[in-house]
Amino acid sequence: MTKARLLRLSVVLVSIFMILLIIVYWDNVGTAHFYLHTSFSRPHSPGAIPGITAGEDWEALPDVDEFLAKLLSTSLKQNSSISQKTEQLLVQGSNKPVVSNLEENVRGYDWSTHNARSSLDQEKLQIERQRTLREFCANSSFTFPTKERSFDDIPNYELNHLIVDDRHGVIYCYVPKVACTNWKRVMIVLSESLLDHGVPYRNPLDIPREHVHNTSTHLTFNKFWRRYGKFSRHLMKIKLKKYTKFLFVRDPFVRLISAFRSKFELENEEFYRRFAIPMLKLYSNHTNLPTSVSEAFGAGLKVSFSDFIQYLLDPRTEKMAPFNEHWRQVYRLCHPCQIDYDFIGKLETLDEDAAYLLQLLKVDRLLRFPPSYRNRTASSWEDDWFAKIPLAWRRQLYKLYEADFVLFGYPKPENLLKD
Repeated sequence: MTKARLLRLSVVLVSIFMILLIIVYWDNVGTAHFYLHTSFSRPHSPGAIPGITAGEDWEALPDVDEFLAKLLSTSLKQNSSISQKTEQLLVQGSNKPVVSNLEENVRGYDWSTHNARSSLDQEKLQIERQRTLREFCANSSFTFPTKERSFDDIPNYELNHLIVDDRHGVIYCYVPKVACTNWKRVMIVLSESLLDHGVPYRNPLDIPREHVHNTSTHLTFNKFWRRYGKFSRHLMKIKLKKYTKFLFVRDPFVRLISAFRSKFELENEEFYRRFAIPMLKLYSNHTNLPTSVSEAFGAGLKVSFSDFIQYLLDPRTEKMAPFNEHWRQVYRLCHPCQIDYDFIGKLETLDEDAAYLLQLLKVDRLLRFPPSYRNRTASSWEDDWFAKIPLAWRRQLYKLYEADFVLFGYPKPENLLKD
């Protein structure tokens, strides 16, 4: 009887071991485009980020997670060795990419060298931002859609903004119109997920913009099911416990203005066909519109900011399809009440926040954050932009984005919401 039990136990253990080996093999070579290896311990020292206590997450993990981590420790050591060799090189700045005068006018890129600024007390700042977020997530009197659901309730397609770098143990939730192009470039360099003539990119600014936003370039949570099958949610939770998770946010109304300017003041064929044509028909009573954006612009047919606000407030919009990512609320993109972010950056303090984060991740010797663009869409512009928007619409719009204002500590724009 004892021998039979031992035999059954051996068979089970061998089966589990083979399954895990298959997972590892799949992770390493299943997607040739990625140079990613599963690792379950942070590359930086525990406690480097405010609020994280050394070892507290690791000890709470079930035995199977610990076994899986030990099994893959060899792969992690190999990654660390490669990273150390790579970090011996300091990336030099690239030349300014060529942009049109109109794009410069709208996007406002600033490639000048920034003077050293007085450093913020970043640690205290992060503690305060995280405290605000956690307090309102726990506050039962403050409600908004999807707040009460668990991480398991979030469908995979809503996890497509969580980019994973297994080499350094980092998860980034990108928010469009909040320096996400450059943060995506940083993630590509860290994960080595894109090659240039067979060699991983070392300088973020060398990565062409069209490759940065190509979905095949990044490993995101919504790809886990395709890659790991039924183990996907389990692995997501392990990575969420062990990896450093960060996002960058921005004043919600300013972000909307920025989205409008870049998508409807510049000639964008995709956004013209998908959004501008319906808006012009519904809210400006235009018919027989040109099929191309260049023809429309030539005829003076452009979406107004008022059209855009009506579109956002129109209940038919969400019934047709969820908000486009460029104006979708941050709480719907990044799920801040379901995911405990270690770092919350803001566009308003981008340079200081980015430098501090790269230090915490211990990759500041590997790369620099690319030069930020001049924030021409400033909060001081809100009065001008909303001057012709009816008060009732402004109040409705605030309710639509209230959770983003509150969760991330942005003051209520009282001047826009009063008579």
